[in-house]
Amino acid sequence: MSKRKLTRRQSWRVQKVQEEKAARMARKTDQLRDSDELGDEEEGLVVSHFGTFVEVEPLAPEATTPQAPATDALSGTEATYQCHFRANVGAIVAGDRVVMRRGKSGYGVIETVLPRSSLLSRPDPRGNLKPVAANIDFMVLVITPEPAPSSVLIDRYLVAAELQQLQIKILLNKTDLITDMNEAMLDDLLKVYRDIGYEVWECSAKTLHGLDELKQQLDQQTSVFVGQSGVGKSSLVNGLLPGVNAKVGELSENSRLGRHTTTNARLFHFPSGGDLIDSPGIREFGLWHLEPEKIIDGFHDFEPWRFECRFRDCKHQQEPGCALQDAVQRGDVHRQRFENYFNIYHALLAS
Repeated sequence: MSKRKLTRRQSWRVQKVQEEKAARMARKTDQLRDSDELGDEEEGLVVSHFGTFVEVEPLAPEATTPQAPATDALSGTEATYQCHFRANVGAIVAGDRVVMRRGKSGYGVIETVLPRSSLLSRPDPRGNLKPVAANIDFMVLVITPEPAPSSVLIDRYLVAAELQQLQIKILLNKTDLITDMNEAMLDDLLKVYRDIGYEVWECSAKTLHGLDELKQQLDQQTSVFVGQSGVGKSSLVNGLLPGVNAKVGELSENSRLGRHTTTNARLFHFPSGGDLIDSPGIREFGLWHLEPEKIIDGFHDFEPWRFECRFRDCKHQQEPGCALQDAVQRGDVHRQRFENYFNIYHALLAS
């Protein structure tokens, strides 16, 4: 996907809209401060973001872990508040820990965002990084037998995770769709990633195969599901957390691509501990905000050889004495990964 080019007038209009939105948000926050008696500052956990406000769970003061939510005294369920925030607070996403103040009306105000241990971002069509989720322990890339997974698309996600210094696992969902026709292809594909050190899990949200093992892997962790639309992320949320009733979409009979069903990243709690963030469906995980030369840093399996070439500025193409090409010839580097690197690299050069 090529980077969208904005004219000067379009850029001015985008900036103008953003400034007007920021001004409206600031007025709402000021009105809330003036008209509603606010309580003391307390820590909260952002569970979702809806345009001009975020949904926040106050965290119990006596909590031993930073992710333990407070409960409503009457219902015993997790209490949430819609909170306004100033534009100068910066981007707020699911998983953020914030300082909030509750108002008597049921609304609240975000005072600040606490330091993050990690931040998952993806580029928007203009090439600007947009935060998706914060304070996660690892990403779970969900793929399925149908539609058939693309190794190039998988590597785009892996590169994005590596360059953001985030752990990533691969989850093959819908194992009930494995047949004699696609089993060998899937085994060969997943073997490549197992060989270079990525964890690969398998399950089926439909048959419940592997869900108990998946729960154990996610227990006491904060994870985020990413992947194309139609791979069953919302179905997995329903299977892992019965009663959540996340909206599930059906595959299009014509395109075999899923319809987008989740519009906002949302955080869910496991009863035994740990959190799961369901992210909006992403057909292509864009990397066009990156310089092409940075892509190779996302292929950790190239590390032992990429700096051993005869020439310091080796491009790993036709140069003599290229240690990386030699590693491919010996089978120390998977040819599929090497070809995918150049596929992504040249796509960025052309954008």
